[in-house]
Amino acid sequence: MADVREALMSGRNSEGARVRRPLSPHLQVYRPQITSTLSILHRMAGVALAVGTLLFVWWLAAAADSDAAFSLAAGVMNSPIGWLLIAGWTLALWYHFCNGIRHLWWDAGRGFELKEAHASGKFVVGAAVVLTALTLIVGALAR
Repeated sequence: MADVREALMSGRNSEGARVRRPLSPHLQVYRPQITSTLSILHRMAGVALAVGTLLFVWWLAAAADSDAAFSLAAGVMNSPIGWLLIAGWTLALWYHFCNGIRHLWWDAGRGFELKEAHASGKFVVGAAVVLTALTLIVGALAR
């Protein structure tokens, strides 16, 4: 079987002459770095927020529907799996929020130095974990 990469690397420039283009390196070529890992986690947190919001809307709709529907939704939310989902959604919410502030800082042109980027990344993860723990503790005490 012919190597497909060779065909992908062949192209034409703006004058129509044939040129050999480099391929972009695959993710397997690079070692994960904190910046790339946090970027991927930011996207995953966005997806988790969307799924968690659907769960929250289901709970609200059940509360508006009937006592039986709300009892079912409350039972799911109070189960160990429900608590795990709520904890994960809360972590995703705080992580996405803190990392969004980090991105706003970058948009202002600050924090691009490697040392600063690593420090802010670690701060975002730590802040998200602490804020999640505080939120869950306050939520449990308010029950």
